[in-house]
Formats: sequence, structure tokens, C-alpha cells
Amino acid sequence: MAARMPPLLASSLCLASLVACVPNPRTLDSDLTILTHNDLYGNSSHRQASTIVISKRQSYSASASTCAALGETLWSIERVPQELALLQYLGHGSKTQSQTLYWVAGAADAKCTAVTGKGRTQRLPCNTLLPALCYNSAALSSPDSTDTRTKWQTAVTTGNATILGYRDKHSFRFQGIKYATIPNRFSDSVYLPPAGSNISALSYGPQCIQGSCSSGSASCSEDCLYLNIWSPSLPSQKNSKIKKKAVMVWVHGGGFVSGSGSDTTFDGGAIASRGDVVLVTINYRLGNLGFLALHGTSLTGNYGLKDQSTALDWLHAHIDAFAGDKDRITVFGQSAGAASVRALLASPEARHKFAGAITQSTPQGLNYASTFAKYLTITEATNQTKSLLNETGCASTNSDTILSCLQAVSPLALTTGTVASYPVVDNTFLTASTPPLGSAASKLNVTLLSGIMHDDGSPFAAYPSSANLTAALLEQDLPVSTVLDANLFPLPTAPNSTLAIFNVTSRVATDAMFRCLAQSTASIGSKNSVFKKVYAYEFDRAFQLLSYSPNPPACEAPRDAAHPFGNPGKPYYKCHSGELYYVFGTLVREGGHLRDDNDMKFSQFVLDSWTSFARTGDPTPDQGFLETRRFTNTTDLVLASRRWRPVGDGGTDATLRVLDVRPRDQGWREIEQCEALGFGLGYYDE
Repeated sequence: MAARMPPLLASSLCLASLVACVPNPRTLDSDLTILTHNDLYGNSSHRQASTIVISKRQSYSASASTCAALGETLWSIERVPQELALLQYLGHGSKTQSQTLYWVAGAADAKCTAVTGKGRTQRLPCNTLLPALCYNSAALSSPDSTDTRTKWQTAVTTGNATILGYRDKHSFRFQGIKYATIPNRFSDSVYLPPAGSNISALSYGPQCIQGSCSSGSASCSEDCLYLNIWSPSLPSQKNSKIKKKAVMVWVHGGGFVSGSGSDTTFDGGAIASRGDVVLVTINYRLGNLGFLALHGTSLTGNYGLKDQSTALDWLHAHIDAFAGDKDRITVFGQSAGAASVRALLASPEARHKFAGAITQSTPQGLNYASTFAKYLTITEATNQTKSLLNETGCASTNSDTILSCLQAVSPLALTTGTVASYPVVDNTFLTASTPPLGSAASKLNVTLLSGIMHDDGSPFAAYPSSANLTAALLEQDLPVSTVLDANLFPLPTAPNSTLAIFNVTSRVATDAMFRCLAQSTASIGSKNSVFKKVYAYEFDRAFQLLSYSPNPPACEAPRDAAHPFGNPGKPYYKCHSGELYYVFGTLVREGGHLRDDNDMKFSQFVLDSWTSFARTGDPTPDQGFLETRRFTNTTDLVLASRRWRPVGDGGTDATLRVLDVRPRDQGWREIEQCEALGFGLGYYDE
């Protein structure tokens, strides 16, 4: 006789009388883990299976009731026999756990069906106490479609607060959690512990005020300090068997004047599910509201950076409720986000709050890039921004009058005209003009992964309006005599003279604004053991963001008959932001078309390398991890390229990992050119 299912267990939590009852790992008394094979192809993937692992050991009927509380049924292996391989990850890191049995659908004659992590089935007495596998029928979210109906909602309890999120096919998602308050404009943010039994995290919070905001728009606000969390697991917290997961905290770029943690390019579902980590994105104050410093007043700047530090405080207090390990936080960012990470490393108030750092394309060096890594004093900053006082009608000799006037100005008025967009030496959060890397520098208990795009400076070198190299260099404010006299930046052969000149200005801008000092950071940081280890890279392959293609079509692979979306095998500029789809695994999700067979393989490899760094401090993914997850494309690339060595490994300083369809190691690039520009390898040792 088939086992009878008892009435649905009352194992869900009613958050409030007006809110539907939703399951909560604490009240279910079970860890919840979404297990999929996320190959990053989205809905076009041939691997569609998704299961929720119930850790609580209970009878077959009780397990079926727990699945029902989630709005699901027990998983039927007969319907997905080709997907049983994904179960191997259940036993990763444990010889005995691979033999653990899990209830799945199938009951007859007082015997019920269970399956091991190796996909072998057994018939057992239905009252045997086992963990279980439930279906996860939630749809995959997209930038235009997110289903947050009650059926998919899940609650998490942290402290005395309950936060309502939801799940999709690949992860548990909590969007729009407020992490701090801002007592007054131009004041430091204050950590806000979650409180109450009805905190909705079903949609993103407003982005911070910036130039793209319109008056009255609900999508922008000064009250904007929200974070978003994606996790593959949620612990019961009581007797949880989930091993806490590494946490990756993304700091968006945008020149310190734009951007948000809700940008769908940075959706964390792929990183969380494929990388088995917890992914967090944050908002922080921008422009004048986040960085204005005025000598002789109480405005000391760095408010946006301090917001980032406050977000880390929130995570230290609460990320364990989302299966995160507060002792394994990696902070990573690109462009101004990378400059933020660099500032957090430099800050005596923040540098102890994380274990790993990834800096992607940090602006540093010449012109526009200078203030991102060499911080102005407040007096120097005032000289650049004091015209704001006249623009806003706030000029006064009284500091209190200036402050009260600026606090009364419309926030949107502070996004036009003169805008502060750089860290400053405030002698508390930042105490030196640049992060110390010399021999006397403090040793940081942080592992660093740092690098650039091959042509990072290309977007910052406008296409020349002159066919004369000298004129073009002057137009771009690039060092004319250095370029012409050193004979290190020769004009290449090109279809026309302006294209040849653009090649030179792009090369100079990349060296002077990104490459040279990125290499000096890695070299000197390793030489002086400032970091535990340093890994350096340069991308020789890119997929430019669909929403950002400067100097078109320079940053786009040229199209041909065999490659209607671009042929990455032909020359093109690998520009700023060209790695972001790869890192986050959102190329297909964002509507990008695969240009060749390597685009997806490369994206899988990059995401797997970044998440490996977060999990272990080493960007070479563990072979056991790759094998149990059946990530064969990454396995092939890792075996072909061998281990990614840290800088200085084996007695050589020059360990640069070139990231392409055939990853390889080589020496530092453009050494002579960097020396001529005044940004040699030893720059940060001085």
C-alpha cells in the first residue's frame, strides 16, 4: 500500500496579518539549498533541472509535506534521469556524504524511493529518516520578468527581524534591504539593524541620486542605502548542516557619479548558483552627495566610501542568515568600484572587514584617472569644487551657513555643474594620499586579484578629429614629447591615418591610466608582502556592454558573413567594461548574442575563476569542484593553461595571466613605455 501523506504541516511563518504565510528555514527546521547545473545559457540551456535540497532527516510523508509547504512536490528522478549528475555535488568534499540517501518521488507497498548523490536508487521503509529533494519549479528571472508571487516567497530570520525574499530557478533572492540611514545630508551613514516581522525584500530599493534621475522619480532617492543578496542556500540556523559560503560584495563603477547595485548586468543569480557563493551588491552615495569636501567646513567627503564600509558592518552582523561566512568576504569592483576597493584597502577603518579583494580596471595615473588612486587633500579638493558654492547660491564666509544652504538645495541641483567625484585625505577614513605599498607599509591579511582590459583606456581617448599625431595628443591632453621623443609608440599600419592615430592615443591612454600602475601595484604589493598573495591578469578577449560602446564600433568585434554578431578572432579593442558580462555570467541574460563557440566557454571559465578566488583565495578552480559539478569546459581550460601562479611565484616577479580562449602566463607588458611615461614597475615602491 502506498504511504499516506498526513495533512500539510504548519511549518510556514505568517509575517503579518496582511502578508501571506511563507516558508522559513527556521520554522521548517531545515536548511534549504537550490541545486542546478547553471551553464549560463539561461532558458536555452539543455540542463533545466532544479531541485531544492531539504536537509532535515524525516520520514517520506513528512518530507513530502515539507515540499508541499514550499509549493512543490518530491523530485521525480524518472522525469530527469539525464540530470542526476548534478546530485554529485551533494557529496563534494565528503566521502561519506556522496552515499547519503535522499527521498524522491515514488512510494508503493510500504516502500519509498531514495537516491544517493551518485544517482543510485534504493527502496526503503517509508518511515526511514532521510533528507529529501523537492522540485524547484520557479521560473528563471530576467531583466524584464521577475515573479515574486507568494508561491515563490521565502522568509529569513536574523536577530529579531524577518526578511521576505523569493526564489527563482537558480537562487534565493533578497532585493532592497536597507542597511543604513543617513541622519542628515553630508553626514556619515549609520548602520541600521533589520527590525520587525515584515521587511519586504522583493524589489530593488531606489538608486542614489545621480544625473540621470528625474524630479519626483521613485527610482531615485537620497535615502538610498540598500543592498541585495543572492544565495544558493538558506540555513535553518538551528542545527544547520550547511557549510557557510564565501561572500562576494560587488561595488559598482560609474566614476563615483552614477551607477547602482540594481543594474541587471550585476544580477547575482549566476555567480551564486554556479559559484556556490553568496553574492551581494550595494548602493552608495554618489557625486556631491557622496564625496563633497570643503575646507573650513564640516564637509569632509568620503561619504560614499563610508557607506560601503557600513554595508560591510551590516553583512558581518547578518550574512550568516543567508548562509554567508563573514570571515570570507571578498570585496570586488570595476572602474570606480575598483577604486573603491583600493580605498577600502587603504582605510584603517575598513581594511580588516574583508579577506579578499578584486580590483578590475582601477583608474590610476594620468589625467582623469589621477584622483581615483592618488587622493587629494581637502584643500586641494576645495580648489576644484568651490565654484559649486556660487552655482548653488551658497557662497558665504560662515561655514554653518554654507552647510545649511547646501543641505537645503534640491538634490538634483547638486548633480549638475561642479561635481565632486573622488576620495580625499580626511585623516580618519583615509590618512594617506595613496595606499601604502612600499617596504614600510603595513601588511594586510588580504589576498588580491587585480588587472585590466587590454585596451582599457580606449574609451577615454576620443576618436581623433585631426590627422596629425601631435595635434591629437594635445587634444587628448596626453604627453606629446614622451610619445614622440621616446619612439616607443610608433604609428601602426592602418586603413587610414586617423585610425592609426587612434591606435596610438588608445595605447598611451591605456598605459598611462590603467596598465602601468596596475602592474606596479601587483609587483610592489607582492615584493613587499603587503598582501598575502597577489594574482595579476589582463583580458585579451572582451564582450562590450550593449549599453556602453564608446567610439563605436572600435570596442566591438568586426562582423562577417560567418559571424553576424562579431568575429572575436579578428582585431578589435578590448575596452573598459568588456569583462563584466563574463564575470557575472549575464551575457545571455542581458540579451547578448554569442559570437562564436568560445564566448560561453570563456564566460564560464572567468566566472569559475573569480568565484574560486572568493572560495579559496586561489583563482584556479579546484579540480574536484569542477568534476563534481560537471563543469567540463572550465576543466578543459584549466588543464590546458595549468595553475594560475601568484605574482613572484617561483622566484619571478613577472606573472601576468593573459585571459583569452587559451589562458597563458607571460611577463609584464609595456615596461619600457611605462618607464617613459613615469609610471614604471617600481612606482609604488618610491
